[in-house]
Amino acid sequence: MTNTKKNKKLGIVITDGVGFRNFVLSDFLAEADKIFDEVVILSCLPKEVYSGFLSKNRVIELAVFEEKFPTWFFRKAKELAHLQKHKNNNFGIQDSLRINDTQSKTSRGYATRFLFKLTYGLHSEKWIQRFEALQQLSFKKHSITQQYKELVLKEKFDLLFFTHQRPPFIAPLVYQGKQLKIKTASFIFSWDNLASKGRMASDFDYYLVWSELMKSELLQFYSSIKASNIEVVGTPQFEPYVLERYKTTRAHFYSKFDVNSSQKTICFSCGDISTSKNDELYIETIATAIVEEKIKNVNFIVRTSPAEDPVRFSAFAEKFPFIKWNFPKWILSRQGHQEAWSQRIPTTEDIIDLRSLLEYSDININMLSTMSLDFMQFDKPVINTVFGHSKNGLYDDQRFLKYAHIMNVVDTKATKIVKNAEELITAINLYLDNSNLDSENRKQLVQLQLSKPLVGTGKRIAETLQKWL
Repeated sequence: MTNTKKNKKLGIVITDGVGFRNFVLSDFLAEADKIFDEVVILSCLPKEVYSGFLSKNRVIELAVFEEKFPTWFFRKAKELAHLQKHKNNNFGIQDSLRINDTQSKTSRGYATRFLFKLTYGLHSEKWIQRFEALQQLSFKKHSITQQYKELVLKEKFDLLFFTHQRPPFIAPLVYQGKQLKIKTASFIFSWDNLASKGRMASDFDYYLVWSELMKSELLQFYSSIKASNIEVVGTPQFEPYVLERYKTTRAHFYSKFDVNSSQKTICFSCGDISTSKNDELYIETIATAIVEEKIKNVNFIVRTSPAEDPVRFSAFAEKFPFIKWNFPKWILSRQGHQEAWSQRIPTTEDIIDLRSLLEYSDININMLSTMSLDFMQFDKPVINTVFGHSKNGLYDDQRFLKYAHIMNVVDTKATKIVKNAEELITAINLYLDNSNLDSENRKQLVQLQLSKPLVGTGKRIAETLQKWL
């Protein structure tokens, strides 16, 4: 008898280096290969970055879509309308609106001010959908959009899986998928994306989320989405922390970072300069306290952000030679890209280094970043530094305490929130003396943000995608 079984073909759209980390360096790809007859990567990164990481997957490098003014205009209208609609009682979205406001005298500056006025009154879900339809109309005949159509027709995917829901350059590919009746699914990229960011790049058929909390946020901000089309799967972002191939010993940690094995270790993890502008102050405060012996007998490691060049910290490396620096080993894969940070690719060595830092450091300090959750996977105490406010001349990072996703951190008391040098030094010494302090609160926050265990995350995602075929 002839086998009439239809092969199931998955297209995975990887938009940036973090997507590469989450879906290539986790177990997801290996699990998807077991389930689907063919898995093809559609990459917004150069094809060569996958060399050595794939066993049987083809990589198709996508042509880079760059918005012309009409497309930008209607996308911006859609995003501002979304923010206007949801700004009441949501400081994070109000802050995003403020950041979008501009006095620029360029054509886009004038257009943005016009759109602020327009969307102040026109921001219902129907208007948002109208703006999206006009956005799609504007790029419908674009040469890249037509290339995507030819690609989708040729490959005959059963499902297109987008590993990030926000990049505007994926909109033409989502559009062609829908036009050609291909099912689309997206993973919600980060814990703050729904409650404080703008509109998604497009509507999808299905959604993968980290937690029950994120599912409720998705339903809150996108009224047209059905709960039955959302699946809680956790996130592959943290899966490497339970994979044996990334594990090292404590002895290796001491050797790799050149730290004293008889002392406890403080790790400060930086954000990028766009949102974490006071990091230099926090590093200097900790280092000075160590010099003055207000904090005694500790190693001090600083991990910079993989999204930026760490040149801004060079002066501190000279001033405090005892600080050990971990510059993430992320390789810039393409020069001249409109979003250069997205083209930085993590190495396996960096995943190993990061896991080692998480497992063997004793305290983490950061300015309200996702790294809090990374360290909490190993139940490590976390301190969040926010010295800046609107009246003291520092970058106002205390305003982030009013963001919805950070309010959950504050409410669970999972971290010590410190607003000046004295509070920071006190919190460090408190956690050095008792690392179990706030452990139950940390577990509560992790459960809130991640409703599924780390073990089996990749398999869970692959099986969910299969279910939707």
